[in-house]
Amino acid sequence: MMEFQPHATPKNTGWIEVIAGCMFSGKTEELIRRLRRAEIAKQSVKIFKPKLDDRYSESEIVSHNEQSLPSIIVEKPQEILTLCEDAQVVGIDEAQFFSSELIDICNQLANKGKRVIVAGLDQDYRGIPFEPMPQLLSIAEYITKTLAICVMCGNPADKTQRKIVSSERVLVGAANSYEARCRKCHYIPE
Repeated sequence: MMEFQPHATPKNTGWIEVIAGCMFSGKTEELIRRLRRAEIAKQSVKIFKPKLDDRYSESEIVSHNEQSLPSIIVEKPQEILTLCEDAQVVGIDEAQFFSSELIDICNQLANKGKRVIVAGLDQDYRGIPFEPMPQLLSIAEYITKTLAICVMCGNPADKTQRKIVSSERVLVGAANSYEARCRKCHYIPE
């Protein structure tokens, strides 16, 4: 993964950063790293996660390697607008669990001069773009694509392999349900 280094940090404006990739690729870890740096810089930070994601904690964003930061749980993206009025930096984890309303919310926040950092899966378990991530990627000023390691062959992985049988597109889980795979080793379960 390349470290996020914009050519010039925007001044007197907001912007959107998107961290996208498959499961176990370090998306939340990178989000936490950026948010901690903003806190060190004495910036006001608010962090949000969807109510649906209660895998590791109900009150924190948590990476698979157990790094964490306190967060605010929201059901709908609209709640983020009212809860971050005083924030300079807004972090949003697991964006794929939010409705497409998140796209407009991120734009509104950036238009208000806020730095918006969004992390989420860019593809579902079938390898199909996972909304609202494709739209967020298209409006972001900065994009980071994270890669994992394929558990089958060791190649760089950008796919999330579902290990259990379910046709539901959204199935919240971790290592018990998913693993990282490369293009060659990924398959769509029947």
